[in-house]
Amino acid sequence: MKKIFYKLIVGVFVAGSVMMVQAQKADAKSKQILDAVAKNYKSKKNSYFKFSYGMGTNGKVTKTETGIFYSTPTQYKLKVMGIEQIFDGSKIYNISAEDQEVTIAKADGSEMMFSPTNYLDTYKKEYNTSYVGKRTINGVNAELIKLTPVKNNGLKHVYLFINQPKNQIVKIEQYSSDNSVAVIAVKEFKENQTLSNDMFSFNKNNYKNYIITEL
Repeated sequence: MKKIFYKLIVGVFVAGSVMMVQAQKADAKSKQILDAVAKNYKSKKNSYFKFSYGMGTNGKVTKTETGIFYSTPTQYKLKVMGIEQIFDGSKIYNISAEDQEVTIAKADGSEMMFSPTNYLDTYKKEYNTSYVGKRTINGVNAELIKLTPVKNNGLKHVYLFINQPKNQIVKIEQYSSDNSVAVIAVKEFKENQTLSNDMFSFNKNNYKNYIITEL
């Protein structure tokens, strides 16, 4: 399952970095909702998400695990499926406890390869957006917005479920061209917490028995 997760990381990275040559289309309602959500998250000193992450094929999720995600406007830390990923504002660190391996890479402008808020950084240029209607998600009356790639990037479409009164993401469903599906459902959200100074730092001394590769 870890290999599948790496596949998703690459897929989202490509989706976030492909050059666009076609005009993006967005109806007024979807644009209004997404703009408000993006502004809300970006206004926070930091954010914390606890989420369930599921994957499967043919529209059906078959495996689910819990993940956590901390972020600031310039840094983040992700933990899910035995993998920890840190972006310290300069480099990206992928840490695998199972393999006892760390891979370090320089950022290239598309640092947020995977997160509950990934599409809030790309929807304005890389996706056509349309308002679908209301759906009830875990008791929350959510607004459903469909994102369709402007250009082929391996995805068929993405559904964002938004709690509009709070301007927060409730759920993300990502459907790929190979019929795989990935789902993030936000279980808990906190903002503007007091975080430790080393929250987004990588300390080699904590990984003395790991193979560390810098790309």
